[in-house]
Amino acid sequence: MEKKETGIQGENLAKTFLIENGYEILESNWRYKQYEVDLIAKKRDELIIVEVKTRRSNLFGEPEEFVNKAKQKNLFAAAQAFIELSGLDLEIRFDIVSVLWSGEKYRINHIESAFRPQFR
Repeated sequence: MEKKETGIQGENLAKTFLIENGYEILESNWRYKQYEVDLIAKKRDELIIVEVKTRRSNLFGEPEEFVNKAKQKNLFAAAQAFIELSGLDLEIRFDIVSVLWSGEKYRINHIESAFRPQFR
């Protein structure tokens, strides 16, 4: 399976997982300028920006380890744009959902509040 298909499949699994756990999906693959957010969800009074990482192997590390500082910075900027454009006034949280495949089976790891904005 090619990388793009793996990513799409992982995002679909993550979306289903979140819905089954009480999240409302507001947007999938939301884009603004050069930014993209895999999933934007809401649960209670929180807006959750979700980065989905899918891998076929953890030989080089767990999927969530690939959300680097540059990606986090882009997610912060995208979240700010989404808040301004949507007018939503909610607490914001940044989560990672990792999907690791092993043959035909997969494991989902949902990391709530995986990182916080770094202000300088």
